[in-house]
Amino acid sequence: MESVIRFTKAEEAKALPILLRNSPGTILPDRTYVLDDEVVAILCESGIRFARLNSGSSAPSLEEVGSGERI
Repeated sequence: MESVIRFTKAEEAKALPILLRNSPGTILPDRTYVLDDEVVAILCESGIRFARLNSGSSAPSLEEVGSGERI
């Protein structure tokens, strides 16, 4: 699963070495990243703080979405 997280400027600077070693994630504007949950767990274990904007676990399942419905 993937999570969308946002860092403050200071926390992003602390997280960059971890991100460069561990993640093929996606970087979005405003210090926002789409990362595998494994990398998010490593960031938590390292004491790096961030705001979780979205989690893959909160995505609707196929059974919850009707045919042609926008998600």
